[in-house]
Amino acid sequence: MDTARPTAQLPLRERKKLRTRQALVDTALELFTERGFDGVTLDELCEAVEVSKRTFFRTFTSKEDVACAPLHDMWTAFLKELEEPPGDAGLPVFDLLRDTLLRTLTRMPADDWPHRVLLSRRLAERTPSMDAHGLAFCDRTSRTVVDTLLRRFDLGGTPYEDLVPRLTVDVLVAAFHRALEIWTAGAGDTPRTAEDLATAVRTACAAVPASLALPARPRPVP
Repeated sequence: MDTARPTAQLPLRERKKLRTRQALVDTALELFTERGFDGVTLDELCEAVEVSKRTFFRTFTSKEDVACAPLHDMWTAFLKELEEPPGDAGLPVFDLLRDTLLRTLTRMPADDWPHRVLLSRRLAERTPSMDAHGLAFCDRTSRTVVDTLLRRFDLGGTPYEDLVPRLTVDVLVAAFHRALEIWTAGAGDTPRTAEDLATAVRTACAAVPASLALPARPRPVP
């Protein structure tokens, strides 16, 4: 999904493709939530949206792919945002990545994207194949982030080659996942917002230094 360009500015063909894509995501999340991920076949999903399987596979690779689309869209937008000039030269890489993620969250569709994320995460909690698909996507995306950092910024060199930036990206992703867990668990019947998620991300990222310095003091022997 192209969050950087308003839909109204896209050519008609692209707008139709985006509408079809969104219909597939919304219908898939609705059907999977009602009947379970394994309770809906790909044929049934395509029939509900009135598209062919050929059309489906031009957009998604699998049922897992369409069910994970809301967060995939966010990370795709994150990669585009990372290509923009940084506002503060010399910012620590972790802070740069955190700020890029927070800006990305402000640009996601505010009205319905959080609800899609919530449905997707609740499905993933009981669908192992979705978790596996998400982990593979996360690994590919993390590698792309590191490649972008090494291409766009002078990181000062390191005896560990790309190990340090990769660990930095991994820490950000871990903080985001913890924030996402908090955000999802706290939903209940209250509508979730992207700003709620951004607040959870800020809290998780702020806790990173303390997590790295957490002392392991032996407990007193009774």
